Amino acid sequence: MAGSAPSVPDTLATSLQSQLDFVSIDGMDPTLANGMKVYYEREVPFELRSQDSGDDDPQEVGALEAIKVRIVVSSDMETGVSGSAAPGVVVELSSESNLFFHYTHEMDSVRFSDVAQTQKLMVDYGEYPNVLLRMLNHCIKEPHTHLAVFVMKNDGKARLDFIQNMEYKFVELLSVEFAASDEETVRKQITYRYNNVKAKLALLSARLADVNALVKLKNPSLLLQLQRTPPRLPTGRRVG
Repeated sequence: MAGSAPSVPDTLATSLQSQLDFVSIDGMDPTLANGMKVYYEREVPFELRSQDSGDDDPQEVGALEAIKVRIVVSSDMETGVSGSAAPGVVVELSSESNLFFHYTHEMDSVRFSDVAQTQKLMVDYGEYPNVLLRMLNHCIKEPHTHLAVFVMKNDGKARLDFIQNMEYKFVELLSVEFAASDEETVRKQITYRYNNVKAKLALLSARLADVNALVKLKNPSLLLQLQRTPPRLPTGRRVG
């Protein structure tokens, strides 16, 4: 019958299709090309500092900001097979407050050998993603004792220092080199993020219309009550 509300099976089917559509949207992520998979993705409190290329020391105090950190790994890393020339671990940094903030760290088995020797890391290359994961989670769960300090130079190079506050001194646990992404990479990332939000909004709007129709069929008075109640917006959270 034309104009009739969707049945419960239809609504469940729509919900399942929406989930599949979300997966399809996420699959358009340019970072996940060539078989890369997301290993870790969270917002982490970073202290952002700037440093001129000719200076030895960065500014003493930086701004605290929530930075989105994504670690993606190749299938070689997951299977333990090495030897590929492509980076097996990629770390991306981005910001919701600045769409043009985008830095990348890439690591392969050859470079890891040099880093491990220089920084005296007692882990194998295959454990590197988990080392980063643990460091980042410490900064989230114990922000007063574990710090993530991101130093940006005006030549596009950057460094992420994981520092532990031992009360009587600060100990650098790990230093990770980053580079600002080129304009083309930034453009692709912004385009993906924009299309991602736009497509998910359309899917959620369609889902809301289905729910409204179902509630109207089963309990019209409840729908009127819901429509009169103003939505509760989440309270903005600041890091620190």
